[in-house]
Amino acid sequence: MVETGASAVQSGEGLLFLTDEQLRKGIEAMFFAYRAFTADPDRILAEHDYGRAHHRAIHFINRQPGLTVSNLLTMLGVTKQSLNRVLRTLVEDGLVEARVGRRDKRERHLHLTERGQALERELSDAQRARMRLAYRAAGPAAVAGFRQVLEAMMDPDLRQFYQSMREGVA
Repeated sequence: MVETGASAVQSGEGLLFLTDEQLRKGIEAMFFAYRAFTADPDRILAEHDYGRAHHRAIHFINRQPGLTVSNLLTMLGVTKQSLNRVLRTLVEDGLVEARVGRRDKRERHLHLTERGQALERELSDAQRARMRLAYRAAGPAAVAGFRQVLEAMMDPDLRQFYQSMREGVA
């Protein structure tokens, strides 16, 4: 179905014509940018025998202290079994504490310990430094456009979840 009129302009389809080659270049740029973005944390994580799943869990638990295991599962989009392995390691290593819910005793609310907060800071400092340099080099308009592109790439349900997180709702 080809969009025409107001709906084409609203979606942007009528405003931007990209060739397959331009899209390929964008895809490759994403691959290489992601590789660079994860390189510093990967080195830090390797010192602790952790992987990217541990990093993502630590990141989101830090962002929302008291986050339930169920909400973390939704955020990460991983299996329960996979998340349980990650959380078990983080709890055993003294980085995460799982507290029983006050209203619902079946819930587990996740919190970083001081050691967990220190590791999270080390990981995010490395990524913030890289992002800060890239953002400064690109300028404010590019930063806003980049965020718009990333949000547009998200599946609608995850975009809604992300936006509620940004607003402090989730």
